[in-house]
Amino acid sequence: MPQPAIHPVILCGGNGTRLWPLSRKSYPKQFARLMGEESLFQSTLRRVAAQGYALPMIVTGASSRFIVAEQLAAIEMVAQDVLIEPAGRNTAPAVLAAALRLAEQDENALMLVLPSDHMIPDAGAFRRAVTAAVPRALAGDLVTFGIAPTRAETGYGWLELAAGGNAGGDQPQALARFIEKPDLTRAEQMFADGKFLWNAGIFLFTAKAILAAYRTHAPQMLDYVQDAVAKAQEGAGFTTLAEGPWNKVEDVSIDYAIMERASNLAVMPYSGGWSDLGGWQAVWQESGPDKAGNVTSDRTTAIDCHDTLLRSETGGVELVGIGLDDIVVVAMNDAVLVARKSDSQRVKEAVTILQAQATKQARDFTGDVRPWGRFDSLTRGKRYQVKQIVVNPGAALSLQSHKHRAEHWIVVEGTARVTVDGRVRRVRANGAVYIPQGAHHRLENPGKQPLVLIEVQTGGYLGEDDITRYSDVYERV
Repeated sequence: MPQPAIHPVILCGGNGTRLWPLSRKSYPKQFARLMGEESLFQSTLRRVAAQGYALPMIVTGASSRFIVAEQLAAIEMVAQDVLIEPAGRNTAPAVLAAALRLAEQDENALMLVLPSDHMIPDAGAFRRAVTAAVPRALAGDLVTFGIAPTRAETGYGWLELAAGGNAGGDQPQALARFIEKPDLTRAEQMFADGKFLWNAGIFLFTAKAILAAYRTHAPQMLDYVQDAVAKAQEGAGFTTLAEGPWNKVEDVSIDYAIMERASNLAVMPYSGGWSDLGGWQAVWQESGPDKAGNVTSDRTTAIDCHDTLLRSETGGVELVGIGLDDIVVVAMNDAVLVARKSDSQRVKEAVTILQAQATKQARDFTGDVRPWGRFDSLTRGKRYQVKQIVVNPGAALSLQSHKHRAEHWIVVEGTARVTVDGRVRRVRANGAVYIPQGAHHRLENPGKQPLVLIEVQTGGYLGEDDITRYSDVYERV
């Protein structure tokens, strides 16, 4: 009998705090180009785009749904389903919602649960490990993946093998218990012992087996999430879980809610390359420092520096380091991080302080991704703001109006179809159009190339919430 298809379930949430300022709540690290030309999310998708794998199911938040769609399209991939969480509730409810959706088609469906922000360079080796774990999953076990440790790491949870287990084995092993993030002394003991693995947060099981585990260990969560799935709304390529029952769900990880309580556990050791890129020190390490221990990006210069990471993420910003040791510097157009590399885990503290000060940079960038394209704020004053707007080929903004501002549009590239109070006209490169305050207007790109324009907003209030939509193909309100 042929092996049933493996259904990747990609968890795509997160607060984006550990790799600030490149990663933020509005654009978490899985979407950023941390290593190479593609994002971690896109690399995860490619890792499971292979024979024997079904199209992926993605679980994400409302604020990330259009980023997910954009990055899927950029690598010409599609998902079988994109589940939208009305609010972040950690991994246990997210996995449960995916299991319920898959069980509607086949309760014996194999689920491979993957974080979207891990780096696994050898996709083939990873898939071989998954294949080795399939028989145990089909037999009803809950299989977790354990990483062969390379150091006494305090930032990860650990897994203890049962007596007689082989941490270097190529088949699933019996699992004794999960261990929370240890202190350094305990981590050193486990690393030296050789019977412990890092907890990767990757799982393989059937929908039937994991639903049975929720029924036993988290019955109330099962009731609420079943209700949220049953009342979900589908549209614009997404399945949005019902907000009412979802908001009653406990915020808890699948490790704590299920795995630490279940008895039908197994662990699949994996000794290939792996990193969760959980901080700037990890990015430095995985980027391959040069002979002086430095990692540099474009638009950076290191002079007499050692063990240092320099990244300039904005064209036009040249970053120079002189005489630096054990330092991380990340420069963006609206924020700069400077820290000892050994203190890079404390970046979360900085984000917490910025949030308490209501600093916009704590969670948002100057631009944003929208279903029709993207915008970037170029400059802003008390009563004006200048943006660059890019509209994808064939895309259209909603028919809308603004109460507090007028807009001036100058087309830079492409041709725009512009509607203002019922009048439709085309505006080509170097052309301009004025949108009076309160006018009903729409911007469309009828061409096959991106439409680029400069928008100048003027008025007493320039917030993104000053918008009334009358018609929207993306079903926003």
